[in-house]
Amino acid sequence: MNGPAVPAQTGAEPSSAGGQGIFPPAWLPETVPVSLYRLVVAAGLMVVAYYASKLARQMLGRRVARYFDRPSVTQTVLRGLQAAIVLAAALTALGFFGLGFGNIALSVGVFSAVVGIVLAPIIGNVISGVFVLSEQPYEIGDMIELSDTETKGFVEEITLVYTKVFTLDNTFMVLPNGTMRERDVINYSAEDTRIRMTLDVGVTYESDIDVARTQMESAARAVDAVVNGGPGIRIGAARYPASPSCYIREFGDSEVSLRLRYWANEPYKQTTVRSRVMTEVWRRFDEHDIEIPYPHSHMVFDDTSGELQVSTREATAAAESRPGGATTRQGDKAADGGGGGDRPAVDGAEGDGGGDGDAGESGADGSEDGGDGPADAATDPP
Repeated sequence: MNGPAVPAQTGAEPSSAGGQGIFPPAWLPETVPVSLYRLVVAAGLMVVAYYASKLARQMLGRRVARYFDRPSVTQTVLRGLQAAIVLAAALTALGFFGLGFGNIALSVGVFSAVVGIVLAPIIGNVISGVFVLSEQPYEIGDMIELSDTETKGFVEEITLVYTKVFTLDNTFMVLPNGTMRERDVINYSAEDTRIRMTLDVGVTYESDIDVARTQMESAARAVDAVVNGGPGIRIGAARYPASPSCYIREFGDSEVSLRLRYWANEPYKQTTVRSRVMTEVWRRFDEHDIEIPYPHSHMVFDDTSGELQVSTREATAAAESRPGGATTRQGDKAADGGGGGDRPAVDGAEGDGGGDGDAGESGADGSEDGGDGPADAATDPP
């Protein structure tokens, strides 16, 4: 009596995970392990899926770019397409080992619950990346400035997790999207690459204010990177003159404050343009005798400051320079009082007359009296 029939072995068998895996074909030797065969097939599928995702990105890249019209969104969609193809291939490869989708979902859920604290910042950055892409605060190629660090640079790449900025100092900054949404970001080239700059200069009240304003405007026009004229530049509902304009800002205690406003063509040349404009203003002010006031210091001595000996004299000739910054007079002589009782006069002090004993008065070029004696040269105090 024959027993119950045993079903023949097929290309799949039950597995401990509840699914069915694949088995080697009949033409392969039986010495090839099943696990090795499954591993090779799964690896081959992943390689094919990787290159297929790159090919799909190349074929659909232009269509997606025309549809979204934003480089950052286009790159995000194409990356998502690649990830979907690779993820589908990975799930299929896991099926080769007998792992079903239900088991995979359960494993992922348990794993996510265990490492949820670790993944929380990444998930937060992904959510912030979605808002960055939807709100459009900046785009790839825009020049931005981080106001808290005063760092300027160009946006190189925007992903769901981070934003990469290429700074003007030739360095890269990778900033999580979570922090980018929390800080103030200044965009210099979102709509128009032209940027308005301001220069405040004070001139003395004795200067010609009209000439000073004209020369400041001409100085800005002389710089190549400055917009010299043309139609007004519209910002929202306002329209500003494109050519440089100088206004009187305020009347200060010791100066008239002037403000020059001008437009630069490229935002990344702000420092260079400002320096050139200031250099040109300085040169033109010097040519037209326009003075820029500067503070003066005065020394005040009272009863608690001690004593300071000060002598004054009237110079008669060019002073001869001494080492250490001191000077001496040439031709400054004091005349004696005549006779043998004369003495040299110190710093224009009075001399004794030799004949009649009367003191001679000191003059600008030396002391002279009624005596006939020769004049002695005045000496400086030690």
